[in-house]
Amino acid sequence: MMHQGHGPHASVPMTQAQIHQENQRREMASHLAKIRSRKPTDKSLPDGVEEILVGDGDVAQAYKSLRDFERRLDATMTRKRLDIVDSVNRNPKRFKTLRIWIKNTVEDQFWQSNTLGVNSFDFSENLESSYRVKIEGRLLDDDDSSKEDDETKTTEDDKMETDSPNKAKANKPVSAKPGERYRFSHFFKALTVDFDRPKSGRPSSDTSVEWKKPDRTPAGSNLPAAADFDEFTFRRNGDENVNITINLFRHEDPERFELSPELADVIDMKEATRQEAVMGLWEYIKLMNLQEDEEKRNFRCDDLLKKVIGRDVGHIPILNDYVAPHLRPLPPIKLPYTIRVDEEFHKSGDPAPTVYDIRVAVDDPLKAKLLPFVRDTQYASMLKEISNLDEQLATLIQATAQSKAKHAFLSSMADDPVHFVRDWLSSQKRDLDIIMGESTRGTGTEPTGDEWRRGGNGSPWVTSNARESVAVLLSKQPVPR
Repeated sequence: MMHQGHGPHASVPMTQAQIHQENQRREMASHLAKIRSRKPTDKSLPDGVEEILVGDGDVAQAYKSLRDFERRLDATMTRKRLDIVDSVNRNPKRFKTLRIWIKNTVEDQFWQSNTLGVNSFDFSENLESSYRVKIEGRLLDDDDSSKEDDETKTTEDDKMETDSPNKAKANKPVSAKPGERYRFSHFFKALTVDFDRPKSGRPSSDTSVEWKKPDRTPAGSNLPAAADFDEFTFRRNGDENVNITINLFRHEDPERFELSPELADVIDMKEATRQEAVMGLWEYIKLMNLQEDEEKRNFRCDDLLKKVIGRDVGHIPILNDYVAPHLRPLPPIKLPYTIRVDEEFHKSGDPAPTVYDIRVAVDDPLKAKLLPFVRDTQYASMLKEISNLDEQLATLIQATAQSKAKHAFLSSMADDPVHFVRDWLSSQKRDLDIIMGESTRGTGTEPTGDEWRRGGNGSPWVTSNARESVAVLLSKQPVPR
């Protein structure tokens, strides 16, 4: 018969071995907690210890100076480390210039055959007129880009086109440096080429050109060869000039988006990452003092925010949801180019390429130098070693404080034994009466009676409390740690 019941299933009872093991674990945890609670933490010397030091009293002052220097050094290093971690987490970017050269060569054009031969009337596909377009990109160094800015003034933000032959030599691409990190394909996730309709009106069936960056394999850290190159070349058939548009789709990490006009009016940015858009919206709420006083998670919407959120009151924890509909993919970078196949252009010498300068975002070079500080595997072991040294230092300071207390006790007794013993006995008797409940604090009797002057078996000196107090104050030794 099947048992039916409500609620959770009953837990399986523990065996005796499991119970014993659990008890041992709890006892060990309790023991470790007691050890941690007994560990001294104060590393400051007791006041007045420099007056009783044997030898040079400047040791105490030197120790205090070192302690002060250690506190300032710890504060500085902690602040600097937090700044480094914050800088690395913010993923800082800087902008550099990516120069792109576009040129084309021709093959088997009708004007390239100077004389008639045996194969002059061979119209096979092997002799069909064609052209080859090469797109090459190099990231310029800072010195190169500044030099070019001084020499060349352009009217367009992202484009510099050079068709004059006298500038061809200066605009030729240079080979990539050994170990260069950034390549042309690193900055784009896709490339397409749009062809205009030829003047003859004849449609071409093989003019589509498209490249998409393959995904990085999980097992490998390097990019595949199809996504790691500086030159992109394609070949097509054709015997007349044609205009093309090269579309470059940017690849940025984190991804940047084009903002809607409504959101752009609020945060005063046209392009931003998702995090930048959310932070901009939050800063606008704080700047305009729109956060509600009673419910801090809500905010009032002014006229600009109503266009973004579409309501009178917004909820701060879902700012991401408010921003998402206003993020659009960035439009591609469009590079127009004319493929020239005519004889006049190619026989005029070395044809100058068309050159474009594009502003791209790269990682701050300082980030590569800061990462070792954040990911240092020896940092944890170093902190553990420092913690052990601090514990040893605190133990020594505790022993110093106990020695100073013994010194003060014995010095006071040596200066005036009668008054010292009387005051000490009065204090001990008062504390004992309070503990035993025989009197309240501050009302104990002074030990001036004859019972404190007597010795022997019936005197207070033979009681266990008196013996224990004397033993604690005169014979207590520092506990080794």
